[in-house]
Amino acid sequence: MTDITKKVLNFIDLHKGEENKKSVIENITSAVSFRGSNIWILACAIIIASVGLNVNSTAVIIGAMLISPLMGPIVGTGFGLGMYDFELLKKSLKNLVIATVVSLATSAIYFYISPFKEAQSELLARTSPNIYDILIAFFGGLVGVIAVTRVEKGNPIPGVAIATALMPPLCTAGYGLALGNYLYFFGAMYLYTINCVFICIATFVIVKYLNYPITQQLDLKHQKRVKYGVTILILLLIVPSIYFAYQLYIQKSYNSRTEVFIQKEFLDNDYPIIYKKIRYNTDPKRIELAFLAKKFSDTEIINLNKKLINYDLPNTKLIIRQDTINLRKDIMNQINNNQSVIDQKDILINNLRNQLAQYQFDTNQISNEAKILFPSLTSLKIGNYSIENEANKSKIIPVILFQSNKKVDVATKQKMKMWLKTRLEKDSIEVYQQNN
Repeated sequence: MTDITKKVLNFIDLHKGEENKKSVIENITSAVSFRGSNIWILACAIIIASVGLNVNSTAVIIGAMLISPLMGPIVGTGFGLGMYDFELLKKSLKNLVIATVVSLATSAIYFYISPFKEAQSELLARTSPNIYDILIAFFGGLVGVIAVTRVEKGNPIPGVAIATALMPPLCTAGYGLALGNYLYFFGAMYLYTINCVFICIATFVIVKYLNYPITQQLDLKHQKRVKYGVTILILLLIVPSIYFAYQLYIQKSYNSRTEVFIQKEFLDNDYPIIYKKIRYNTDPKRIELAFLAKKFSDTEIINLNKKLINYDLPNTKLIIRQDTINLRKDIMNQINNNQSVIDQKDILINNLRNQLAQYQFDTNQISNEAKILFPSLTSLKIGNYSIENEANKSKIIPVILFQSNKKVDVATKQKMKMWLKTRLEKDSIEVYQQNN
């Protein structure tokens, strides 16, 4: 072994700064038990996380994860497995089951009595785990157990609680129980199981690497049985996760190609979109659009549908909504469904303030400049048209109304439009002549 190799290995050696093994084992054993205060802390954390999922508040969910004591029995399970300490293993598993049942019951009761039962995006995100959740759980678990075995614990533990995210899937499973939606329940429990198992496996790896003492000597046959059991469990969890990750990749690729199609065929042609919905799980897949001013003929719609193949969007149908009454109802329903349950007035006020700060124009200055460039103009006014999509994000389109002492021809109007787009630094605007 060369000197450089020795220096590198010495540099990354985990034995440096390691806490006394006996002290670590005592701390782990004491953190496993769920009695008294731990149960109360867990129940309170579950309620907080459930409220956060209910109102779609990431900050509240993070707060719940920080105070959750769930990591104790999971890390204890890893230590018990790594040291062949089956008493610690049984105690850890027993307490993990107790903590899980208490959490499910608490969250199910909360969601059952809560008047707000809409599935928000934070909640839906915990129903379809994939391979990335495995990576987060495993490496988060590594960080956690490394920190536990250090003399100086440092700051990683709170970060591990947030990264591995044990609370939200438990609360989502409780939501599924409360509403009788077992698709949500099993999806969330699968994610919770992934987190628990791979934190445990990460702990097992570090315990073996740091040579923690074996409590109970096992013969080679029993050691192999433990290793085979761990391997089979890993495979049972990884294979479905890879499938879900592949499905997620396919859907994101499809959505990306859809956005390219919309950009090139509509936005680049200056057709502002006021409604957009991509229905990936229908057969055929559907792209539903509606426009601020543009009306498409049947022939144009047919030709646009034919172009979908050019953008690698097979088995897809483009639907352009031009039925104003029904469209208005859909948009209003969409806006209502996406509104947060609480503090709507404060949120709306903040959004309006942000929009005003970003989209205020010096109308007088622009009007004076326009009159110099287009002498026939008598007045020019600028307003904003606000659109909200399904992601609850606002898009603002400037609308310009001008008056002129003569009829402005198409070429002049187009020139005016191009100048205003450059002057206002906007990709899309609408320009209309107002009768005197």
